[in-house]
Amino acid sequence: MAGFIRAGGARLEYRWAGPRPDRAPTVVFLHEGLGSAGLWRDFPVRLAAATGCGAVAWSRAGYGASDPVSLPRPVRFMHDEAAVLGEVIGGLGIGGHVLFGHSDGASIALIHAGSAPAPGLRGMVLEAPHVFTEPHGLASIAAIRDVYRTTDLRERLARHHGANVDVAFRGWNDVWLDPDFRAWNIEAYLPAIRVPALVVQGEDDEYGTWRQVEAIQRQSGGPVAVLPIPQCGHSPHREHPDAVLAAAAAFVRRVIGSGAER
Repeated sequence: MAGFIRAGGARLEYRWAGPRPDRAPTVVFLHEGLGSAGLWRDFPVRLAAATGCGAVAWSRAGYGASDPVSLPRPVRFMHDEAAVLGEVIGGLGIGGHVLFGHSDGASIALIHAGSAPAPGLRGMVLEAPHVFTEPHGLASIAAIRDVYRTTDLRERLARHHGANVDVAFRGWNDVWLDPDFRAWNIEAYLPAIRVPALVVQGEDDEYGTWRQVEAIQRQSGGPVAVLPIPQCGHSPHREHPDAVLAAAAAFVRRVIGSGAER
């Protein structure tokens, strides 16, 4: 099922799979810096089927079929999106839930969980999360700017973002390459987290090193399990979907439990 919800002052698209929130807990998907609700493809549907939970993926403002945003994005844009996440969860009537964030979406989940989490948060699956910037990742982000200018990357992204394609790309790429963004760091939010997390990290991730995982393990206020994926880059759920699905489904079933609040 597809629809729109108003949150953060914008009209946002979402896609729902599986039972509604009055029937079962929900896995809430937060996409990466160039992602959208549709770019999760069938992964939310498969996770819903494997867990009996509902699954909802939504496009942040400036992505997919959601409203556009004004550029440039502020350096604190992920903090702003963490507040919008709470509006989306409340607006969709979601009770018990697990956050599944990829890249920027994982960072937004961490800020949300470590500041003012929505009621009913049971745990987080964090795929390729960032908690600080690294030269390794910034160099890859700088390189993809040239790829966007000189290859068919823009055309391929436009299939998922339509008229938002340049807003989506520049809104992500420009802010990460802003000199002020080099000081971006969300480690201060980690000790206040009170739910378990599963961190999924590709061992060949071009945007982040194992230092990100170690920082979360060391500082999170909740228990942290780690799933390293060999021969994998920045998108484990696309590169090794079966391995990620199995681990994520087991984690969701464990943290939701048989008597969890809907």
